[in-house]
Amino acid sequence: MSDDYPFDLIAKRPNHYGFGGLDRSAHIREEEGWLETLLNLPETRLVPVWRGQSLVAVDDKQEEQPRAGLLNAGDHRELVSQASFVAFLGNRGGIGHVAVDLSPLEETAVANILAAHGAFTDLRRIGPLLERFEGSVLAYARGLMYWHQRHQFCGVCGHPTESRKGGHQRSCINTECQAPQFPRTDPAVIMLVHDGDRALLGRQKIWAPGMYSTLAGFVEPGETLEEAVAREVYEETNVRVRDVVYHSSQPWPFPASLMLGFYAAAKTTDINPNDMELEAAEWFTLDQLRNFEAIGRHMPRRDSISRRLIEDWMAGFD
Repeated sequence: MSDDYPFDLIAKRPNHYGFGGLDRSAHIREEEGWLETLLNLPETRLVPVWRGQSLVAVDDKQEEQPRAGLLNAGDHRELVSQASFVAFLGNRGGIGHVAVDLSPLEETAVANILAAHGAFTDLRRIGPLLERFEGSVLAYARGLMYWHQRHQFCGVCGHPTESRKGGHQRSCINTECQAPQFPRTDPAVIMLVHDGDRALLGRQKIWAPGMYSTLAGFVEPGETLEEAVAREVYEETNVRVRDVVYHSSQPWPFPASLMLGFYAAAKTTDINPNDMELEAAEWFTLDQLRNFEAIGRHMPRRDSISRRLIEDWMAGFD
């Protein structure tokens, strides 16, 4: 993998949680005993996850800059034995990174063990402030540990499953079944619909007061991404679209999605929600978006692709 990675893969600024430059080294997952060997190397980095939260430290001399709590395996070998799941993430600069799920530990036990290295927190709280590699590796670890938690039993026969291939496969222990399971990501489309200098945004009741975002929804079986964009927009607002154009993608392991960002031009503009998912949907002009807080509205979170879609669309008018 080149030193220029990831910037030779995409012409625009990458979204948060992606393009961290980790070499996943899938070719070594088949080797017997390699993970145990890797964990015995003192320089191997452990990436702890605890009940969906990530270990984050703050430098006392630079409090505004949080950093990922990546631990040397040589100093924390006991964490591996206490983890419910262990999974190889990849290499960076020849150093292996391994996710360890410490969810079985009580909160006080976790705090006592790792107090000197930071605290567990929701990655979405500090994601935009992390260095790109650190944000992406924490998101990767969180997503993989979530998959392990949700696939401890075989979906075919119901027997327990066990981790294999460095944590990238779970196999049924029933000798008459042995069905393999692999990490899955749910594809979801997220789109900014535009009509001249207006953008269509909506809000859900559970969101913070005044926050509006682009529309989004999961892709259904047998459906193209473009069809999913059109269907979701129509279902949520009754607006029909045309000219669906891809923008970029973003890993979003909250809990297990890959967000696929698009722009789409409005073919109709009357809003009449067809389902109960949205509390409100409105057309906002470019001037309104540039002064969003002044009209009592707020943009989506800075680490989200929805914010990126809005900002890039607005920048196209400059």
